[in-house]
Amino acid sequence: MEIIKDIHLLQTTKGSYAYLVLGDEPILIDTSFPGRAPAIVAELEKLGMKPTDIAHILLTHHDGDHIGNAHALQQASGAQVWASHEDLPYILKQRSASGFRRVLQTVVRTNLPRVDHTYVWGQKIGKIEVIPTPGHTPGHVSFLYEETLFSGDLVVSSKNKLRPAPALLTWNKTALKRSLSAIKKREFLWVCPAHGEPIQRGNLWETLLD
Repeated sequence: MEIIKDIHLLQTTKGSYAYLVLGDEPILIDTSFPGRAPAIVAELEKLGMKPTDIAHILLTHHDGDHIGNAHALQQASGAQVWASHEDLPYILKQRSASGFRRVLQTVVRTNLPRVDHTYVWGQKIGKIEVIPTPGHTPGHVSFLYEETLFSGDLVVSSKNKLRPAPALLTWNKTALKRSLSAIKKREFLWVCPAHGEPIQRGNLWETLLD
């Protein structure tokens, strides 16, 4: 589903959305739950693309519903996989999460992708700016492409509203609040979360901090 020009929500990833950003080097943002790689490839084909057209796979954080198909899609596409330095040990299963997230990791099992690059804060990958937004996880990142924010699990949308990620899955509440405040200062028109539908910003970000 095209949200605005060059930005597509992959409908086969409903429940934990992945997004496609077109351009000279097409970029996939997150990869949804494990087992959806064939459906993602089929959806790309409907858009007239081959898996090998994908140049980069950008991961917002280490949860299984975001990295679930990174390995399979990397194998199919040859794309470069990017992740944050802070979340890398969790992605590679060198470190275990704590609390309820540890339980989820035993349920949502993922194959290890090869992480080719870690982010440098403020860098651009193509035209996508990498913004550190820790809180949900230690190395959670968001991405800004022109007037669209890809927020990962920084926020969720529901009933035409935005709210912070659930406290149960928040690594550090203070860090999350700082990230929300930092993003408030950025200019964008659209918010594309992993959970919930894309939504126009309006004054919704301001209500997050009330």
